[in-house]
Amino acid sequence: MYRHGMTLTATISHAEAVTRLGRALADETRTQILLALREAPAIPSDLADALGVSRQVMSNQLACLRGCDLVAAVREGRHTWYRLSDDHIAHALDELLRVTLFVDPGCCSTEGCTCS
Repeated sequence: MYRHGMTLTATISHAEAVTRLGRALADETRTQILLALREAPAIPSDLADALGVSRQVMSNQLACLRGCDLVAAVREGRHTWYRLSDDHIAHALDELLRVTLFVDPGCCSTEGCTCS
């Protein structure tokens, strides 16, 4: 990590690293962004349009993901392209997608649902 002309080293535990990813995935928009960037780098306006969110929401969510060091921004001319900060994130997402969860379709079909 490099900040303000000096090199800083940051060491976090495995639990902290997984928690950071979990916090990112806890928000559906951030999850959709990570899954989209798993496919290819993108510019924020294209991501916002594809996910049906405002550009302000996209900006806020990308800032959060940058803060977690899950995405990186690369300036290219007038555009800033976002990509996953590490190829291991794409592999981790691939593995998560292989996990099969069964959700009872009737579970949340009524008002007053208490499932979570």
